[in-house]
Amino acid sequence: MPPDSEPLYTADEMRAAEAGHETAVLMERAGALAAEAGLQEMHGLDRWTVVVGGGANGGDGRIMARHLEAKGKDVRVVDAKARETDLGDADVIVDALFGTGFGGEPRPDAAALIERINAHPAKVFSIDVPSGVDASTGEVPGAAVDADATVTFHGRKVGIIVAPGRFHAGRVHVADIGLEPRRTTVQLVLPGLLRRVPRRSERDNKYTAGHVLVVGGSPGLTGAPSLTAGAAMRADAGYVTVAARESSLPVLEERLVEAVKKPLPEALGDAAADAVLELAQKASAVALGPGLGRDDGARTLVRRLLAEIELPMVVDADALFELEPVAWGGPRVLTPHEGELGRLLGRNDVAAHRLAAVREAAERFGCVVLLKGADTLVAGPGRDVLVSACGLPSLATAGTGDVLTGIVAAFLAKGLEPQLAAAAAAVAHQRASVEATQRSGLVAGDLLDSLPRALDR
Repeated sequence: MPPDSEPLYTADEMRAAEAGHETAVLMERAGALAAEAGLQEMHGLDRWTVVVGGGANGGDGRIMARHLEAKGKDVRVVDAKARETDLGDADVIVDALFGTGFGGEPRPDAAALIERINAHPAKVFSIDVPSGVDASTGEVPGAAVDADATVTFHGRKVGIIVAPGRFHAGRVHVADIGLEPRRTTVQLVLPGLLRRVPRRSERDNKYTAGHVLVVGGSPGLTGAPSLTAGAAMRADAGYVTVAARESSLPVLEERLVEAVKKPLPEALGDAAADAVLELAQKASAVALGPGLGRDDGARTLVRRLLAEIELPMVVDADALFELEPVAWGGPRVLTPHEGELGRLLGRNDVAAHRLAAVREAAERFGCVVLLKGADTLVAGPGRDVLVSACGLPSLATAGTGDVLTGIVAAFLAKGLEPQLAAAAAAVAHQRASVEATQRSGLVAGDLLDSLPRALDR
């Protein structure tokens, strides 16, 4: 587990953490802390309906109800197995149905109850994980509670950080029930990870600070390499070269003052590959794909560069088109969004199975894969998955992926190991969305101005 990260637990990892501890004691602590978190979250609301299932999660709910009553709240406990379930006129409904051990799709009666909870005007407070969400994956195969807030015990569960489960959890409170931390196979990376990124020192020159070569840019698509190059410079790379089709250079000359521009033949193909290979001899990392185009010449160029360049490379956008697993010439980081990853894997369900999909891609392509989204997932073959989830919804706009590509390339150029470079870049990218002065109506270029502040802090 890297420093500046937090373990995310699966159901099995939680069972291992609880082994050797008396269940009744843990439940008593959990119920008391759930009441404390609920009262804090739902301050001033007096009528509570606690919907309890038959397992440990229901037991936590019953203990929570007892503590709520002790605080003077009007509490109704409803058994989910009852033939008729009356939720009453509650201000708050506590979801204590399934818990972390649940998997699969809820049975019809449970699904109907979940739908009634979601339709009720009351606030909803879930215990440990919203019922219907798979705690180990974030998958939601059927009906799931839409919580306004969730209290989870010992540590965050994978399912309340990874989409689509994260969209059901609301605000998350973590309650310490006295267990020892354990190693997990999924970790949430924190902003402190940026301390691992080398910064320019007085001994550096523009080349040793990191030289990024950006390969992309066709007529009508010059914005993408411009954003990538700009982000690489703002992410502290000392030197950036942009290699693009010759007809695109006039626009790039106007947009990029600091970067060096090099022309490529309009048809791309082998002649362009030879030119890029020569340029790569002086670079320390490559960003391949932004605005490159998808014609035959572009595909030939991509195939050759992937196979022949030994430098670390981030592969994005058009370079991902029809990409096949090959013997890479050097370390590679693929940065697809859900649609691109679905095409790479030949599946249309990536959004529903994000964790499984990014792991599959890392194994199939034999390299680091960064799956973009509200929760950015970074996987490597046979390695733990790193998750970054500290950004704002404003990142969902055209061009922000090109900015991320430039940050990854800059961090690779500084010598960071590929998975760490990708995870740190995701943190920097998301923190830049927080630092940006313009949040409502943010455009990708706004991130270039806020990125240095995100790195400095």
